[in-house]
Amino acid sequence: MRLNPTLETLRVYPFVRLTQAKNERVARGEEVVDFGVGEPREETPPFIRAALADAIEPMSAYPSADGLPELREAIAAWAGRRFGAALDPATDVVPTLGSKEAIFHLAQVVGPGSVAIPAPGYPVPERGALFAGREVVDAPLLAERRFLPDLDALALDDLALLWLNYPNNPTAATVPLEFLQRAAELAREHDFVLASDEAYSEIYFGPDPPVSALSLADTANVVVFNTLSKRSSMPGYRSGFAAGDPAIVAALKRYRPNVGVAPQEFVQRAAAAAWRDEDHVDAVREVYRAKRDVVLPAFEALGMHHAGGDASFFLWLALPEGETSSEAFAARLLDRGVLVAPGAFFGPAGEGYVRVALVPTLEECRRAAELLAA
Repeated sequence: MRLNPTLETLRVYPFVRLTQAKNERVARGEEVVDFGVGEPREETPPFIRAALADAIEPMSAYPSADGLPELREAIAAWAGRRFGAALDPATDVVPTLGSKEAIFHLAQVVGPGSVAIPAPGYPVPERGALFAGREVVDAPLLAERRFLPDLDALALDDLALLWLNYPNNPTAATVPLEFLQRAAELAREHDFVLASDEAYSEIYFGPDPPVSALSLADTANVVVFNTLSKRSSMPGYRSGFAAGDPAIVAALKRYRPNVGVAPQEFVQRAAAAAWRDEDHVDAVREVYRAKRDVVLPAFEALGMHHAGGDASFFLWLALPEGETSSEAFAARLLDRGVLVAPGAFFGPAGEGYVRVALVPTLEECRRAAELLAA
């Protein structure tokens, strides 16, 4: 049977390999503390679960691709409180089935041209571009540039889409608003779309919260993606949004009914409750801070150091001196019962690092520190 050539040539999704390695060890009855896959494992707050249950109706209808007005209004109000954004809920916001599917599909919506992706980076923008038949161009994130891409090194006239992701996965770096401003100006000047994946905007440990492209005075040619998966510990709800340039949002609303990715209405009502509340987000952030305070010193004791920034729930750890292979080093950590993601899983630019996702429970993090010290 013939398959899509892109699918046939695609590498196995790297985190599938992580899960396989973990399962093999567990099958042997061995302990594993899993810092590999960045899936939140905190409980969803009770008021959100209650909102979901209360929203289930006896009759079930197909959800609209435009999303419920109450959810769009809640998202716009949150963006106004958090970033000073003035979003029109009717034209500037569309709810999505999490952010992953929307990120994957964007390359099928924008005009002709190549797609520039951060390297190292989250693999979904690249895979979405490949399935859309696009040429993919790497935008390297280097420590000496504070993990910001060199915009002047890109062939901007050839671009259809430039992806940014801050707070960054995997480096945990943040971005200055001035950088986003310049990227947006270049997008308008060269007529490409600037897409900003901001899934980790609410997880940070420094004194200042991360900025957003929604804060820009002019969001023409700009679209921002965010999600409740991290902010509100809701990964299984699959609830996010795209917002920004009304022309891009309108194009998404035209495209999305064709692929059946409208979130269920009972999930949308629970999502609206989540976007309206900040107290639970503060509590979530403090849980990750506590885990970071336990785990980071344990890795530093191995001769590693956190080379990235102070946001997201990731640590981007440089390998100890003399180590050259992130996969080999991660394998040795797994022998101790601690699973991390090799930097090479995020592309060649990730070699020399491992990524630690602070998703185990606080008690599991304490256990991992013991295993690393053993």
